[in-house]
Amino acid sequence: MRSDDSRGRLDPWGSNQVFSYEKIFSDFGIEPIENVIGDLPEVPPFIRRRVVIGHRDYGLVVEAMRRGDPFHILTGFMPSGMPHLGHLMVMKEVVWHTNHGGNGYIAIADREAHAVRGLSWEDCRRYAREYLRCLYALGFSGKTYFQSRNEAVKDLAFEASTKVNLSELHAIYGFGPETSLSHPMSVITQVADILYPQVDAGPAPTLVPVGIDQDPHIRLTRDVAHKLLMFTVERRGDLVSVRSKNAPEEALLAVHSAFPHSKRYEGHVDIQDGSLDLVSKRVRAIERAFGGFGFVTPSSTYHIFMPGLQGGKMSSSIPESLFGFQEEDESVKKKVMNALTGGRATLEEQRRLGGEPDRCPIFLLNLFHLIDDDRELDELRRACLQGKLMCGTCKKHTVERVTGFLHDFRERMDMVSHMVEG
Repeated sequence: MRSDDSRGRLDPWGSNQVFSYEKIFSDFGIEPIENVIGDLPEVPPFIRRRVVIGHRDYGLVVEAMRRGDPFHILTGFMPSGMPHLGHLMVMKEVVWHTNHGGNGYIAIADREAHAVRGLSWEDCRRYAREYLRCLYALGFSGKTYFQSRNEAVKDLAFEASTKVNLSELHAIYGFGPETSLSHPMSVITQVADILYPQVDAGPAPTLVPVGIDQDPHIRLTRDVAHKLLMFTVERRGDLVSVRSKNAPEEALLAVHSAFPHSKRYEGHVDIQDGSLDLVSKRVRAIERAFGGFGFVTPSSTYHIFMPGLQGGKMSSSIPESLFGFQEEDESVKKKVMNALTGGRATLEEQRRLGGEPDRCPIFLLNLFHLIDDDRELDELRRACLQGKLMCGTCKKHTVERVTGFLHDFRERMDMVSHMVEG
């Protein structure tokens, strides 16, 4: 199906979607990543190389990173098949943020795999172990859990479900009368996954790096997080106003008492010349003390998809579009040598017009994972554009890089196998 239909809907479970990122950003209010790059303590390769291109409220996380304040970084993996190169980029994003102070969380979406893909629980566990080995091989440190085993996530999912109705799920996902109840249940579980770090470790900016097709889950979770708040905190001129949404009267009184010289009215408290950030933090603590959540609305970043070797989306359902981490060298070589490229129809045209590396799965394979040095990557791109590098030669060099990468990565996976609980 298409990435957006007449109602502007994205399908988180589609495997052959075509994305117009500019249109989706415009339709759904996603910001370009460029407007926060200057505030980062350093620009990671996945942003520098335009793999991550958009965000929602990433500035909250960047500010926490710069200040040394707590922040969370979470993503989830649906264990519906063996992990492959298409999964590594989001893993690298998580590891980079944990290395820069984030509290790392990984959700294994086995409930989703069971509900949406029909996998057995044993297959979910078997695939999940491979995802976790990949993460630990990349240097992940943090908490991992299975949806089906996390009682706090299940309880939070039930609480979240009180703020969502079926008409919303129809509008966002297209669910209808024929939709199995397990499907919306898995959606609500994902909402709970995204909010769980703030229940487990306290309210703080929370980043969820995803592909653009997962934005429906982000939008739904941001809406639920807001609905679950007892208070809203907003600046109104020189005042910071704390307004009750569903807070007990005692909680509103506690807010008034926490800020000397504040003025209490029916349903809200106004604070003269207060810091919005300071007031928000203190109000969240009060909300938690009275049994609320005090959520910070979660943030997200959006990465482009690594194309499959035959074009289109890299997908486990299309074996020729990818290779697995345990695949034999000969099979990998065959797939790379048979891959589509951004080359021209003939050698003469290639030399005269140059190739189109930005549309080439082989070049993008190097950009995403195989060439760390930016200057080397730029030289590869220039040689292609100038018609100095033929596709066959480029593929042969890429085969060497791929096999070396896979040998090294398999060794690292084997070294961390003991860290995986299953």
